[in-house]
Amino acid sequence: MKKLIATSLCAVLALGCLTACGEKTPASSGSEGGNAPVADATNDPEVKVINVWAFTDEVPKMIDKYVADHPDFGYEIKTTIISTTDNLYTPALDAALQAGGAEAPDIFCAEAAFVLKYTQGDASGYAATYKELGIDVDKMIKDGAIADYSVQIGTRPSDGEVVALGYQATGGAFIYRRSIAQATWGTDDPATVKTKIGGGSGKWDQFWVAADELKAKGYGIISGDGDIWHAIENSSDKGWIVDGKLHIDPKREEFLDISKKLKDNGYHNDTQDWQDAWYADMKGEGDKQIFGFFGPAWLINYTIAPNCGGNAVGEGTYGDWAICESPVGFFWGGTWLLGNKDSKVKAAVGDIIEWITLDASENGLQYAWANGTVDWDNDPSTATAKDSVGSGTVMDKSNGELEFLSGQNMFDVFVPANAFANGKNLTQHDQTINDAFREQVRLYTAGTISREEALNNFKTNVKEKLGIEAE
Repeated sequence: MKKLIATSLCAVLALGCLTACGEKTPASSGSEGGNAPVADATNDPEVKVINVWAFTDEVPKMIDKYVADHPDFGYEIKTTIISTTDNLYTPALDAALQAGGAEAPDIFCAEAAFVLKYTQGDASGYAATYKELGIDVDKMIKDGAIADYSVQIGTRPSDGEVVALGYQATGGAFIYRRSIAQATWGTDDPATVKTKIGGGSGKWDQFWVAADELKAKGYGIISGDGDIWHAIENSSDKGWIVDGKLHIDPKREEFLDISKKLKDNGYHNDTQDWQDAWYADMKGEGDKQIFGFFGPAWLINYTIAPNCGGNAVGEGTYGDWAICESPVGFFWGGTWLLGNKDSKVKAAVGDIIEWITLDASENGLQYAWANGTVDWDNDPSTATAKDSVGSGTVMDKSNGELEFLSGQNMFDVFVPANAFANGKNLTQHDQTINDAFREQVRLYTAGTISREEALNNFKTNVKEKLGIEAE
């Protein structure tokens, strides 16, 4: 299988030239509401290449697996991977979509930080509806019990049609140390810990009671304020932009007070996420032992587990973990798959996207993903970890028990967590606005500026960077 890997700035510049020389305006979909029939998707018999654009090799590897398992598929997959580092991916993708032609993406990926641009924002006109790809999407969403937040994010407001879905569900839970729960409350039972932290209550009151009880035993409840930010951000009632103006939802504004309360009361180690001190808390080597982290299944598999200091029970903190419901519903991260409305091979694109995002049978990607049996290139050593997937139907019939969680079935928590999450409070500018807000929160909690200054600076920064005025 032939692959083209484009990772350099040269690729971006070249595509930019194509854009400048012949930019196309994305056409809006002609579908009416959410009731359009499933299209009779077709393939141009002269086209035998499917162009795939992604920012990691994860989705391309899934597609390679699909092709390997369907020997009669008959298409060459041409893959372009450009990292999101230094904001390289989206400008290159935009240029490729605008340029169109034989090299344009047939399938492209978007992550949570910028997916709204391609499903509901400025670039949403490039996306084919799943119905245009020949997918019976309404029925499959229902039969697969696909997480609502993923559907909400992937639905284009202009026509009410689904244009993107994810394969991995990223509804969040509270991931905690069993030994610390035992030392503080005499039990590590998830049902009891859920009550202790106010899981499912929609409020933080009980969380602060737990923080005091943990502090009395010498523990921090979380590592840093970043560990609670995603729960707060994605549980807000409204997004950052309402009617074209910067809107500060009261639940997001409260993060200023929550962050300061955590610091002033010594409830955490004051770490910053994705830094060495944060990882140290996962293996129990920080200034004080930390009780837990807020996050989805991927945080367990790809962040806490690799940084827990061991690979088996008894090593580091491996096996000393459990999960319970968060006080508020939220999601964090994820990848959505889109098809190009101008693709010449819509039926083939639809086959791939359906297998990855909607197939709830034991032959679909999600069943293997949930059960940790996806072995790339038929090599068991490359099998994926068990993970939370978009389909609740798949998780209901899968084994989510993890040795890392001392045998707990994570799907018992993540299925309701995915249903608890809200996908209606995102905007296409969230990454920029979130960074600006969290920067000012850090300055405020450090005592460098006042609360009022933090909010005023934030509004000014957003106006300077995005030209968006505050309400």
